[in-house]
Amino acid sequence: MAAAARNDLRITRNAGGWVLLEIVREPVNSMDLALWQQLAAALDELEADPQVRGVIFASGLRRDVFTAGNDIKELFAPLTSQERYTEFWLTSNRFLARLYASPLVTIAAIRGACPAGGCCLSMCCDYRIMTESGHIGLNEVALGISVPKMWAALMGRIIGTGPADKLLQNAVLLQPQDAKDLGLVDDIVPKDGLLAAAEEVMREMLKMPDGGRQATKLNLRADFAAEWAAFAEPEAEGAWQMLSSPAVVEALGGVLQRLSGGRKPGGGGSGGGGVGSAQSRL
Repeated sequence: MAAAARNDLRITRNAGGWVLLEIVREPVNSMDLALWQQLAAALDELEADPQVRGVIFASGLRRDVFTAGNDIKELFAPLTSQERYTEFWLTSNRFLARLYASPLVTIAAIRGACPAGGCCLSMCCDYRIMTESGHIGLNEVALGISVPKMWAALMGRIIGTGPADKLLQNAVLLQPQDAKDLGLVDDIVPKDGLLAAAEEVMREMLKMPDGGRQATKLNLRADFAAEWAAFAEPEAEGAWQMLSSPAVVEALGGVLQRLSGGRKPGGGGSGGGGVGSAQSRL
């Protein structure tokens, strides 16, 4: 797949008809434009391959982070442009909408932290398995920006609008058992058994004939996915106005400064791709 010069994905094929797709962008799998492009290209490739019926998404990092979400440098207006932000937003959200309605069986094997964009990717999957330690949720409000409309709506579809309303407005990151109790994840397993558990679920799900399963999935999800993809462009325009506002620039600049060890963002020194709290990405 040649969508980007970098290669942040590791794909391993299984004879049972599925692939393991690991995201490996050290240190925390922060999701910039290039990574979203790679994910979109990988989905194109896998869906076009008649030998592939399912995909397990996992982290290949050394640390326990599924993905810390969107790279703040893609959202911090002084370090980007409206043109690049629009491409970033359309690429990421059109990929997510496609993944949600993909004919493939999709499983998220979540090791450790899974905030914001990582949470949204996992919510687009058919089944979510999480390790015993970690957290998951959409925490954008804590950083002074709104939860994207369709991301919030997707959480509402999964756990109900009432619980989602409370979690999203308060930027709650759930511990694994709380997430399972609400239905945001389907199972909790020890870290060393995560991939084996995901593979066992995949084997069970692939026992269903593809035709009926795929048609039912489309009936349940296609309209929402189409609305999501169509909304990405007008949402990008409104979001850029928000991101360009002085209050949000100040808030995100503070986050970048913390992530870069106190250096002010801008010029050559934000360090937004460096080591920081997984909760500090979006």
